[in-house]
Amino acid sequence: MTDHDNPLLAPWEAALGLPPFTAIRPEHFAPAFAQALAAHRAEIDAIAANPAEPTFENTVAALDASGRLLTRVEAAFMNLTRADTSEALQAVEREMAPRLAAHHSAIALDVALFARLDAVHARREAMGLAPEALRLVERLHRDFVLAGARLPEAGRARQAAIDERLAVLYTCFSQNVLADEAGIRLALRDEADLAGLPAWLRAAARQAAEACGEDAMGVVTLSRSLVVPFLTFSSRRDLRERTFKAWVRRGGNDGARDNRPIAREILALRQEQARLHGCASYADFALVDRMAGTPGAVASLLDKVWGPAVAKAAGEREALAAMARSLGETHAIEPWDWRYYAEKVRAARYGLDDAALKPYFSLERMQAAAFDVAGRLFGITFRERPDIAAYHPDVRVYEVVEAGGRPVGVFLADHFARPSKRSGAWMSAWRWQSGGVLPVIANHNNFAKAPAGEPTLLSADDVRTLFHEFGHGLHGLLSQVRYERLSGTRVLRDFVELPSQLFEHWAFEPSVLARHARHHATGEPLPPAMAGALARARRFNQGFETVEYTACALVDMALHAAADPQGVDLDAFEAAELARIGMPREIVMRHRLPHFSHLFGGSGYAAGYYVYLWAEVLDADGFGAFTEAGDPFDAETAARLRRYVYSSGATLEPAQAFRAFRGRDPEVGAMLAKRGLVPEAEPA
Repeated sequence: MTDHDNPLLAPWEAALGLPPFTAIRPEHFAPAFAQALAAHRAEIDAIAANPAEPTFENTVAALDASGRLLTRVEAAFMNLTRADTSEALQAVEREMAPRLAAHHSAIALDVALFARLDAVHARREAMGLAPEALRLVERLHRDFVLAGARLPEAGRARQAAIDERLAVLYTCFSQNVLADEAGIRLALRDEADLAGLPAWLRAAARQAAEACGEDAMGVVTLSRSLVVPFLTFSSRRDLRERTFKAWVRRGGNDGARDNRPIAREILALRQEQARLHGCASYADFALVDRMAGTPGAVASLLDKVWGPAVAKAAGEREALAAMARSLGETHAIEPWDWRYYAEKVRAARYGLDDAALKPYFSLERMQAAAFDVAGRLFGITFRERPDIAAYHPDVRVYEVVEAGGRPVGVFLADHFARPSKRSGAWMSAWRWQSGGVLPVIANHNNFAKAPAGEPTLLSADDVRTLFHEFGHGLHGLLSQVRYERLSGTRVLRDFVELPSQLFEHWAFEPSVLARHARHHATGEPLPPAMAGALARARRFNQGFETVEYTACALVDMALHAAADPQGVDLDAFEAAELARIGMPREIVMRHRLPHFSHLFGGSGYAAGYYVYLWAEVLDADGFGAFTEAGDPFDAETAARLRRYVYSSGATLEPAQAFRAFRGRDPEVGAMLAKRGLVPEAEPA
């Protein structure tokens, strides 16, 4: 195969500079990686062996600019293995994961290369560098140090071995979770199995059955987009229990796909890595490069939330039990009952029926709402390009421009669940912005797709997820930096969720609902009574939601703060820690450890699941700037938001960026009020 025949290596000359999506095949990746890895290694060797004195340009800028072919191939590979994988791609993934890890580790541990970077870092203040260049020096130097560049020779060799092994384990963990989610399912055989399900959910289950090739009236896979609504509406308590137990056991079933031994080995290797760097635990090591800084700072935040959340959940549980009794039920509330009775309490208390609400939240209109908000805040426009085929027929391509037609980037919307796609929701980049290079950014959701010819209808939670991921997407699209390492979302982990969570605030703004929440069939606007009920119910069930999330963050920190996790029994540790913190019996962790991909599908959120709550302190207080301005689209506030949060990437320290936008440091009170965890924040 020649370079010209391999679409990963040939110039990308498709419209908007996109890759030739439909031409890429699994067999293209191995030869493309071979060439890209060799080219990057040659570039690194040239930088390291340069006889000239180390300068910013010949060392730091050169390092940032190196490996662009590898970055392109790797981005395509990572996007496809997560969003539209296959057995052939998974085989390549298992082969390439350790090779890629070894390559990146070898660069980070290259003695000659680091000596040059270290020399520039030592003289950085005296070099008269521009602020962004200075920031690049500091970020790259920190990257290398945390990757082991300062370790002695034996330590560097061990670090390289750990990196390589972890890459294998992360891949196995993720593939096991995907296999369980796609392979374990509940078939709905007759009308009795469909009892309680609204029409839109029946249609989604029927569509899932067709996608799975199942001869049934419907199928509930272990995708959250089907499981959660099934647990919410199914009046078949036996099926709710069966589905719930299968859902929470993902990755934790005995057999070839058991993730528990994989997670144990990951924990042991992380602890060894931490000790190589002189840290007592992996939590101490991971927090070195986070806003929180120490496990103590994380604990302080989580402690402020946990007690009030448990107390609020206790009140919610009593309301559910009362509802069950009113329906003639005598059983105790179990985890598979919570969502079912909560929906009934919500309907009775607020007159809010999710089945009646969803017709006003079609995916088409809510995507248009997100685009409209971005336009009103930041002056950008999304132009659909139906002439461009993406990597899957469901993916839609948009050209993003500013006033006057200046190009901003390309946005890919990949919204539907499918067996070849990992669960959850995320943003990714096919190409990062840097200098004059425009970004190609993708949003991935897992909404249950409606049958052909019918609109996909979203729940309020789905709408919030859509806006959340679009906030990440804007963070990538609006990036205005010179150097790729500082681009878009490549910021500290506990700052990366700020742009996404902040954007959620506009999802249910009255003016946004009035413009976009319209019945998919009639075009009628959301009735004022329903809009009012939605606003009054905004803190409903927040005890439950806060408990199931915060428990994950607490267990994550406890697990990674353990001095010796070698051989830990994951199920026993989880149970013991939940008992220690007083986890309500009726609620389970949002992600149990055997399928907790945030922790074990990679290192990004390990000892870091707390970051959503940390960022919520920032987003709740940050949105207050618009409230104080008296307009959710205040132009001056939006300009500051774009400049210091959405466009600055990692060119600023996160705390500095927030202060520049908000005018002061964040205060935790706004977050507690947003969740209804302080008395004065209770709905009227």
